Amino acid sequence: MKLRNLLALLAALALIAAACGDDDADEATDEGGTTTEATDQDGTTTEAADEGGTTTETGGESVGGVDIDAALAADLTNCEEAPSGDPIVVGMAMDFGEVSGFADVPGSDATKHLADLINCAGGVNGQPIDVMVSDIQGDPEVTSRVAQELLDSGAHFLIGPPFADIGEPVLQVTEGQVPVFFAASTEPNLPDLDINSFLVTFDDTAQATAAAEYALAQGFTRAITFSSPGPYFGYNPEVFTEVFTEGGGEVITDQNYVPIDDTDFSAQVNEIAGLADGSEVVYSAMLAFQLTALRGQLEGQGLDGLTYMSTDAFEATGGLFEDNIDGIIHTTHAFAEPGGRIEQLLQSYEATTGEVLESGTFAGLYADSMLLGIQGILNCGCTEPADIGAAVAALTEFEGFTGPMSYAGTTGVPDKPVSIHQVVDGADTLVTS
Repeated sequence: MKLRNLLALLAALALIAAACGDDDADEATDEGGTTTEATDQDGTTTEAADEGGTTTETGGESVGGVDIDAALAADLTNCEEAPSGDPIVVGMAMDFGEVSGFADVPGSDATKHLADLINCAGGVNGQPIDVMVSDIQGDPEVTSRVAQELLDSGAHFLIGPPFADIGEPVLQVTEGQVPVFFAASTEPNLPDLDINSFLVTFDDTAQATAAAEYALAQGFTRAITFSSPGPYFGYNPEVFTEVFTEGGGEVITDQNYVPIDDTDFSAQVNEIAGLADGSEVVYSAMLAFQLTALRGQLEGQGLDGLTYMSTDAFEATGGLFEDNIDGIIHTTHAFAEPGGRIEQLLQSYEATTGEVLESGTFAGLYADSMLLGIQGILNCGCTEPADIGAAVAALTEFEGFTGPMSYAGTTGVPDKPVSIHQVVDGADTLVTS
């Protein structure tokens, strides 16, 4: 799936906001059209075990009980002896459709590839990782059935889809007894430690707060927001406004727009032209192609001095491949620093498959989801899913692909950094976190 196609694939996103594979694996399609995959180190399909072995060793530089550096350096054509212990079974209830595919497709591919690398390097203390992926088709009924099938196949924990309307059916099936990691969701209503529901991202409150605080720290005193009713396109500007004004700033106007559909902002631009003096920061959660269209129209009115700030939607919807993006500031989940683990994972995947994982941030988030579940197993020395979840909920210093995180004392939203990036001379640059 190419980044330029993401815009079309997101065509249904506004409806939700108003209410947010690897060829090496064999596939089996059931009557409902869902696809289940289980991969081991050489990519063959394996039977998922009901019980898995455990260990409490973690090692010095390891992530999630895994020597991640050794795994990233593994050569899939020349693996160590295959791990023979009981498998750690990872169930992924993924939506490969129009709404969630932008995250779930690269995310599941990255997870399966990382599992192959870990297995190639000897597994988790001799235990292989089996990753089982099923397409929930954006359908709550299919989601419920798929979640149950993954549990029946022995999944020790689940990785769920990005949005609440198709994430909540997973939680209804697990009934609080199985940890569920929502790798790409920023919706504050999904996480709940009492029912073993975890975000792997920061939430929208955190990213909008970080953006407002950064704007204030840079000396901005005036802001323009664009919003649309709903939990993402409306909630992020709402939080930004609250924090910005409490910090002494002024939002001179909030302009309404239709997510995805609007590219002609002439009415809003005309109104802004009568209010702005060019020193303002423009903040919104709009999709990347809409933001660049708005910027061009505002610049056409002579407002060349405005600064533009966006959410993680900018990166997710291909913002780094748009024109006229220099100077845009955006919040996101990690920085793929040269030579770092995210970059190594992306390079390994491309070298193995000949294809590009188009979102490094989401690759890192889904990899972290799997590693968090493994860390829970290692910390509790158990295979009972509820106990695994309790162990994850107690984590205080987990260092993953997307930065350090802690769940202890939280509601299920990890305490982790928000990365603030700016496009400088065409390159995405880390400003602060």
